[in-house]
Amino acid sequence: MCCFTAGVDRQERRIFMNGGMMDLHRLIARAGLRPPRVVTIVVTKGCNLSCVHCWTESPAHGTVPPVPVDTLKRVIRAFSLLPGVEEIWLTGGEPLTHPDWFELLSFTCRRSGLKGVRLQTNATLLTGAHVEALASMECRGLTVQVSLEGATARTNDRVRGEGSFERVLQALKLLARAGMGPQVVVEFTEMEHNFGELPDLLFLLKGLRIERLVSGTLVQGGRAAGTPQVAPPRPTQYVEILDLYCSDPRFRSLYQRLGNIAAIEWFRGKAFPASRVCTCVERPYINGDGKIYPCLMLPVDGLAVPGVHHRPLEEVLMEALPIWAELPRLSRRRSLELKACRDCPGRRHCAGGCMGRTYAATGDFMNVEDRCELRRAVYTWEAPQKSGPATPRQLTESGGQR
Repeated sequence: MCCFTAGVDRQERRIFMNGGMMDLHRLIARAGLRPPRVVTIVVTKGCNLSCVHCWTESPAHGTVPPVPVDTLKRVIRAFSLLPGVEEIWLTGGEPLTHPDWFELLSFTCRRSGLKGVRLQTNATLLTGAHVEALASMECRGLTVQVSLEGATARTNDRVRGEGSFERVLQALKLLARAGMGPQVVVEFTEMEHNFGELPDLLFLLKGLRIERLVSGTLVQGGRAAGTPQVAPPRPTQYVEILDLYCSDPRFRSLYQRLGNIAAIEWFRGKAFPASRVCTCVERPYINGDGKIYPCLMLPVDGLAVPGVHHRPLEEVLMEALPIWAELPRLSRRRSLELKACRDCPGRRHCAGGCMGRTYAATGDFMNVEDRCELRRAVYTWEAPQKSGPATPRQLTESGGQR
């Protein structure tokens, strides 16, 4: 990666050291980057599960030490003071294997200026006592993100391990009974073997009084790379869920209340051009070794800067700026130069897709995104023109996400 054109000269460095966080915010903008908004911090690399599709390939929690609590508090405090940061997400591994996870969560929730705090968990370790403690925090900005990969034990446990579905279901019930249903979001990884259960999962969550489901397509990296056990959804499966969304008012109504599924959001948004290409540096990711990456989707060695755990945040970000400043230009190049995109009807909405996913799947930023065929299936699908449960305009009028 080359340095950004404007550079950060010695005089600017001196000004920054005197001006602190506000000058850092200005220098990030000058580099052509969007300043951090949502920060994801790994509190431990260890996990109690060994999921087949784990992108980070998390080791067993007893084999690696968690990040020390005082170290994590220092990092959390530093990011919460950075202008523009709105949310901090605590993740793993499995964060509940950290002996001080609740202390860390409480500390983060008390940081003034944050609009949101998220705990990303597989929920298999959540107990009634844990949920009671979470509910007692009365943290309005707290979200508990729970991973679930199917509406049945057979489908979920195929990738997350035997018995995990029942444990997650019990945790969701405990959270709902404690009145935390509106603060829970279920995260679903779309795969060929489980995609057909998405509608059933929406109705299951409705019955549990859980109010949000977000799905994302399998990333073919980490443990998912090269294994025959998991595969991304087929384009025909995306078409089938669009057919269902169009033809079934009951499903459509529930989806609009609870759901965020890639295929449907792409369809609803295909008429709207992307307002930006890449969210470069808006969502930085700090791994369990204290390396910072510009985005959760870009854990690439060449983009990493070490030392977040023991160095001043300002110093680390100043080192990162020349490395990361090429990313917006690279993202724009993808949107303009990828040959496969030129005749795609969704080109203006997709803008080349996520370059992080591209790199994870192919090792080359200038390849097409791994979801290219799925996107084309969505962008070329046409809602029925005849009178029926919903018109094409009604299906797309609220826009959608990239």
